[in-house]
Amino acid sequence: MYYTYILRCKDNSLYTGITTDLKRRLKEHKEKGEKTAKYTLTHTAEKMEIAWESENRVLASKLEFNIKKLTKRQKEELIKNPKVLNNFLGDKIQTELYSSVKGE
Repeated sequence: MYYTYILRCKDNSLYTGITTDLKRRLKEHKEKGEKTAKYTLTHTAEKMEIAWESENRVLASKLEFNIKKLTKRQKEELIKNPKVLNNFLGDKIQTELYSSVKGE
């Protein structure tokens, strides 16, 4: 199982990534070790806002790619209401292949 996630940083910015383990990945972002993303080295990760499950890396990467193209406002709407995923990305990916999971 793979997850595509959005996490919030202390400066209120949003970071999108993929992982197989949400808790471990959030911990890696927060610890700022060698597995930390470049973005979260300078924008301190605060909390996992939302994640979507998918059955493989290819699907998770497609969702990540498309979420990264959204505006911050659209990402905030996704966090509040994951059902709008189809409204924003339904013409680009098969949104029914993803199920949302609330953040930690």
